[in-house]
Amino acid sequence: MEKKKEYQIVNVAGKLAKGFLHNPLTAVLGAALLLMGYMALSTMPREEDPQIAISGGAVIVAMPGATPKEIENIIVNPLERKLREVRGIEHIYGMAMDNVGIVNVMYYIGENREDSNLKLYDKVMQNMDKMPKGVMQPIIKPFDIDIDIPIVTVAFYPKDGSKVDDVKMFEIVRKVQQHINAVKNVAKTTLKGARKAQYNIEVDMGKLSAYHLSLGQIMQAVQSIAVDVPDVKGHTKDNHLMIFGVKNAIENVDDVGNVIVAQYMGSPIYLKDVAQVSEGVDIQNFQTAKILYKDHNATELSKEKHQITLTIAKLAGTNAVFVSEDVKEVLKEYEAEFEKEGIGYLITRNYGERANEAVNELMMHLMITIAIIAIMLIFALGWRESLIVTFSVPAILAVTLFTAWMTGQTMNRITLFALLLSLGLLVDAAIIVIENIHRHLHSHGVEEREMDEILIEATDEIGAPTNIATLAIILTMVPMAFVGGMMGSFMKPIPYNVPVALIASLFVAYIFTPYLSLKLLKKPEHGHHESKEKKEGDK
Repeated sequence: MEKKKEYQIVNVAGKLAKGFLHNPLTAVLGAALLLMGYMALSTMPREEDPQIAISGGAVIVAMPGATPKEIENIIVNPLERKLREVRGIEHIYGMAMDNVGIVNVMYYIGENREDSNLKLYDKVMQNMDKMPKGVMQPIIKPFDIDIDIPIVTVAFYPKDGSKVDDVKMFEIVRKVQQHINAVKNVAKTTLKGARKAQYNIEVDMGKLSAYHLSLGQIMQAVQSIAVDVPDVKGHTKDNHLMIFGVKNAIENVDDVGNVIVAQYMGSPIYLKDVAQVSEGVDIQNFQTAKILYKDHNATELSKEKHQITLTIAKLAGTNAVFVSEDVKEVLKEYEAEFEKEGIGYLITRNYGERANEAVNELMMHLMITIAIIAIMLIFALGWRESLIVTFSVPAILAVTLFTAWMTGQTMNRITLFALLLSLGLLVDAAIIVIENIHRHLHSHGVEEREMDEILIEATDEIGAPTNIATLAIILTMVPMAFVGGMMGSFMKPIPYNVPVALIASLFVAYIFTPYLSLKLLKKPEHGHHESKEKKEGDK
């Protein structure tokens, strides 16, 4: 009988299959891939939506005494013309008001925020010599969208029967704010609706007119004395160091009332003569807030309380889940003090919890899809073949997630949507390889061939068409990376991750499918059946 000519490997698929078929490190590589994926899944920052690079800023220029028309002509319009010289600016909005002009700048989405802020500052400073006389130093306020949007908001309110006043509650909440601000990856904390302690001066306009005084005189009198004189240091003739200072003259309500406003017919006029002075909260603050909530036994919102809202924002690119959990741990440390003072709190926004739920839900759908694919393959090819293909899916996802983690991406709905989108494509290569192996194992004359040769030949045969098909799918995804604007930045994880997943699917199919087939599949016993049929025919 003529010996069949040995198969010649012509494709990279066959070379990979041959190189890893008996390599003892193949199993180690598979375990390492799964471990890398688990590590990326555990530590990769989680967010509900991908962060979009938005940069811009505001230039505020004050000119006391100027009318809106003057502000527009000599400040806003020239400043807009100069800022148009900066590359990357998409929109410029100018506003002219009494005494001040504001020019808002918005860069194209995707522009580097630090570079944009620097260009804005440089352009304003380069043209300071062209500012008209009487203009104050411009204030440049860059937009910082990374930390301006809070991920956790907490509402603090006095409980029923609590004796805590607004000032006391503010002091306690501010202490909590200071503690939370030191939490790792917390970027910015703010208080909304807080009522601070202050001395309130309610001027009697009738008495003010009777003494021929103005509000400006009262403001100057209070401001002139409500200061701390710094400590003065000096040396004596004996080279001794002397330190002395003058403390603030206003320490209580009586001190405020005894401020001398003016002289009238040789007698001093005190502030208490023309105004009522009291110790309270900042009544000029109109940014108060209230919270509506219900008791455990109530069916609808029935309680209304004054509240202080604490907002917490995280650093860009950090895990919202970890930051929110750390914030909740800090709040638990203060629960005993809150109970003692009669302060309750509600977490009204938890972006970390929402992000975690969104990611977990998509991961669950990912697992369900993998299970459906495995069940379908059991009926189509067999349970061993199904097991081999099913292994390839987590291996491919592990490579994709690890690559995304190493390139600084976050795990969000769009990233996982990209994996779900490519999931049907990921198993194509493994299914094609295992199907060709299955066909070769059930072909005529298989009993005369070695298992190694069958696996390598079956893998190498489909290498060229599988590579071309995968490349064609990748090329359909690449143009999405060049889409601009908000939608392009939002959908960018798709063209970034789908090609990586598809390339990984080729290597996993060419390396692990033949290796696992060698371990799990066997050649059918065709020779035994043929000899049995031959004997029956002879009889």
